[in-house]
Formats: sequence, structure tokens, C-alpha cells
Amino acid sequence: MHIVIMGCGRAGARLARKLDEEGHSVAVIDRNPTAFHLLGLEFKGATVTGVGFDPNALIEAGVERADSFVAVSSGDNSNIVSSIVAKDVFHVPRVITRIYDPRRAQIYRRMGIPTVAPVTWGVNRIMDLLFLETSYTRDTFGNGEVELMEARVPETLVGRTTGEFEVPGEIHIASIERLGSAFMPVSGTKLERDDVISVMVLRESIGKFKRMFFGA
Repeated sequence: MHIVIMGCGRAGARLARKLDEEGHSVAVIDRNPTAFHLLGLEFKGATVTGVGFDPNALIEAGVERADSFVAVSSGDNSNIVSSIVAKDVFHVPRVITRIYDPRRAQIYRRMGIPTVAPVTWGVNRIMDLLFLETSYTRDTFGNGEVELMEARVPETLVGRTTGEFEVPGEIHIASIERLGSAFMPVSGTKLERDDVISVMVLRESIGKFKRMFFGA
């Protein structure tokens, strides 16, 4: 996987190091070349001095072959513009953007740009989003009889309600993460683009949940 990260502050550097340690191809863009020292001597990825919305800097970072683009600079405007360029010009499949102003997040989300809030979303959470394709188990209870699963809502299910996927005693949608915060849904809560749901599922009902939710 090739990931381009815009911003080499504490969050960007930590994310880049973690991805690099896991064997992924990583390129980091920052306008301040001295910021790259946060990556450490063992970082094997690429560094590009420039701004994330400059097509030349993005191309040098390998955006044309990137699987994901993460904007975590200190400025909302830079993050948003960079994400729009990555998404609409270079067609990067997955774009994640850090937004400090929650009032603006909904606007950009409607433009199809997933946003995360720095107060509630850490590097590990961004990692989850980068690699969350369908669903995975976050925890188990008892002797494994019940699993807490997490899943990203597929585009085909946007507008459906949580109650359509619940089975009493077997499958229960416990929470939804949206715009960087979580809440407990009711049966009529509609699913939205980029929602991440947490689901309590009996072990023997996991297949049923996946068929209902993903058609798998």
C-alpha cells in the first residue's frame, strides 16, 4: 500500500513511522523541511518539501499510485484543498482529512471528503480507517460467544436504517461514529456516508450479519 501524508507534525510523523514500520510505502509532504526530523533516522519512506495542494509536490510524493491520502497539517484550509486535489484530480481511492473546526466538517463531508476531529481521533483511529475495508473484530466477550465488530457503511446502504440490520438476541448496532464523534443509534437512525458502526454479534451469527450488511 502507498500512502501520502500531508503534514509532518506530531500526528503526521507518528502515523508515517507506524505505517513505515508495518512495511507500507509512505511519502510525507511538509512545507518546512526541518519538520522531517520527527520521522527519525529509521524512517525509510520519502519526504517532499512543499504544500499538499501543489500538484507537482503530490506527483513527487507518488500520489498517482497512492492507495490513500491523509491530510493532517495544522491548517483546515490546507487540509481541505489538498484533499480535494487528491480526490478529484488524482482520484486517490481513500482520503482522510483532519478538521479542527467541527462546524465546517459537515460541509466538506457533503462534498465526499471524510473528516476526522483531532480531539477524538488519534493516529490509531486513522490507521483503523485506512485499512477498514469491510469489518473486523475489535473485542470478544466471555469465551468468544459474543464479538464486538466494527464496519464501515458501504455506499449501497446509505439511507437505510439501523433497525433493518438488527436481530434480537443476535445482532445489535451499539454505536455509530460520525464526523469524529460517537452516538448510540435508535432503530430508525439512518446510515450516512463514511459512518463506522460498532456491532455486538453472536459468534454463530457473524455470517448472517455479513450477508445482511455486505451481501457476502
